[in-house]
Order: sequence, then structure tokens, then C-alpha cells
Amino acid sequence: MEAKYVSQEMRDYIIEMGAETITWCMQCGLCTNLCPWRLVPGETSEKFSIRRMLRLGQMGMEGFEDEIVLFACSTCGMCQSNCPRGVKIIDNVRSMRASIVGAGMAPANLRPILGSAHANGNPWSGPREKRTAWQDGLDVPSFGLETEYFLFVCCHSCYDPRSTKIARSIVKILKHAGVSFGVIGVEESCCGESMRKLGDEELFQKLATSNIELFNSRGVKKIITTSPHCYWTFTQEYPALGGEWEVVHYTELLEQLVESGAISFPVEKRLKVAYHDPCYLGRHSGIYDAPRRLLNSVEGIELIELSRARELSLCCAGGGGRIWAEVPMGERFGELRIADALDKGADMITTACPYCMNMLMDACKTMGKDDQLQVTELSEILAEALEG
Repeated sequence: MEAKYVSQEMRDYIIEMGAETITWCMQCGLCTNLCPWRLVPGETSEKFSIRRMLRLGQMGMEGFEDEIVLFACSTCGMCQSNCPRGVKIIDNVRSMRASIVGAGMAPANLRPILGSAHANGNPWSGPREKRTAWQDGLDVPSFGLETEYFLFVCCHSCYDPRSTKIARSIVKILKHAGVSFGVIGVEESCCGESMRKLGDEELFQKLATSNIELFNSRGVKKIITTSPHCYWTFTQEYPALGGEWEVVHYTELLEQLVESGAISFPVEKRLKVAYHDPCYLGRHSGIYDAPRRLLNSVEGIELIELSRARELSLCCAGGGGRIWAEVPMGERFGELRIADALDKGADMITTACPYCMNMLMDACKTMGKDDQLQVTELSEILAEALEG
């Protein structure tokens, strides 16, 4: 849809919702050149231009409301981390989405997601009372006043049958290492990171406030997160709302335990493993070394670096709410990662994010390569190397 008119009111609203730096953009086009959508074919690639969307937002113009244009961004941060003007592009995207979602015009495919988060405290349509079902048979400790760490398990790993293995693997390792940790339970809600990126600011505030009040009332001081998305929002967004704790991603804590000699992984694994850097763990949070050191601590594993790694890692396309998007085969970023891993001779591709694992598994399956390449989450490898 082409722009039709300039709306000062819309422009002011977008800026008020958090796009304070949108006027800094000088339209150099570097963001569009770096965007992973340039690497795949298809309608979305043809229509989506972050440079054009920022310009429409600057002017308060019609046109950015187009669903493909507005909700295609996976918030990978590649453009933002390289912007010569320091424009907070992701905040601008979120604010433009808020102008649409806040008006009750969220895309049809996202309404059930947002509705479930409102009603159940999670976006996966899971009943709140089933939030702890992943714990069955594990004897997971409850968080108490004497507990050092509160383990916050991502909603994806609470409700998705495949992803629950991540939470279970992390629990097994923490228990083996003698870490003092516990969970709170069904009162926990989604961290809200993806809900905010989708533009539902009211929902984010509701979820964040609920969690902050809950965690503080229970005396939480330190948090272990299973997901980079939870880690990022707890460290970058919750403090402004009164949620100030010491937060670590599980890979950081496990690396410390390995370095101190508190834990080791004695079972040899003869594997060539390609590591995929999650955007929200790597580019957004600067955690690159901990996962690699953990992989290298397992005897027999040969760590393979993909063509695009660390700061230049290619997004899986699961961020910014894209994990709920339907993308045709041949147009998925994950397919490029699978092809790269196979070209490098990897037996397995692993990551440290439930969203990334989900997207890579889908790509591998649709490509018909799941008999050639295993897709795992790092905690699963470590748990197997711990127990055999």
C-alpha cells in the first residue's frame, strides 16, 4: 500500500510509544542491506524494507500498516547494531506495531496468541494449571526464602512437548551440580518480551507487573532463565518497572560451574556440532563464549562455526513474534542455517534458545534433512554427556 497522507497525530503517537529515535534515521539504507530478508526469495522479501517502514513512521504516513510490512521484522538486531546513527530501530518497530495493535487491529493470526497471554498468562493456549506439567517425575524443588536461585522456565518449554526437554535437562544438570534453585509454579506468567515486540504494550505491562509483584513477594534475588528472550527482558525492561534482580542465562551459570570444577561432563560424545548463536543471547546480550566453552567441555565434540557466527549470526526468524508466523518453504532463514551446517559436515546443529530450536527443527524437517542432521538445544547435549 502506498503512502497517502502525512499524519502529525500518528507520528506523535508513535514517538510517544517509544520511538524517540525514529527522527534520527537519515535513510542511508544500511539497515535494509543487512536485513536477513534480503537473503531469501518471496513476497515478504519483496515487500519488506525496514528503511521504507522507518520513513513512513517518521512521517506518520499510511502504508506501514500493511501486515507484511509491519510484522515481518524478527527484531534480530542486525540493522540496529550496525546503524551509524544509533537509531533504536527495534523500539521504533515495536512502537509502530503498538499504534495498530493498540487500536484493536492486530493481525488475525496473532489474536489467539495475544488472547491466550491475556487469559492464561502464556501465549501457547495452555491452561495456567498445566504450567508445571513439564516437571512430572523430576522432583523439582520449590523456591523458598533459603533458595539461592529462582529458575524461570520459558512458556515455550512449559507447554511445547518438544521444548519441555530443555527445562528437564537444565533441572537435571542443576541438581547434579548441587545448585540451590527452585521454581514458583502456576502463579508465574509469560515474561511478555514477544508480546511487547508484537505491539501489545498493555499486555506486556500486565504480565511484567504480575511477575514483578510475584517475584518480589517471594524474596527472589537471583534468577536463572532458560530462554534468551526472558533473560533479555528481565535485564533490559523489567528494571524500569521495579524488577531488579541478578539474572543469568543458564549457559553463563553452567560455564561458571565447569570453570570452578563443580561439574563436568564425563560421557564422551563423538559428534561434529555446529553452534547457532541466538540473536537475543548473542547480538542483543553479548553472550557468545559461554555456550562454546560448554560444548568444548564435552569430550569428543568438535565445535563447528557456521559461515555467519557471533555478531554476524543469521537470525532463525523466531523473534519479534515471528515464531507464530506461517512462512512458505524456501523462504525461511532457518533453511539457510541447516544448509550451512550440512555444508560444514556437521552431524548436529545446536543452539541455546527454545525459539531457535523450534525454527531450526521446522526448517530441517521441511527440507527433508532430519535424517542427516540432528537439531538440539545445548542443555540436551550437556544432560546426556552428564548421565550417558
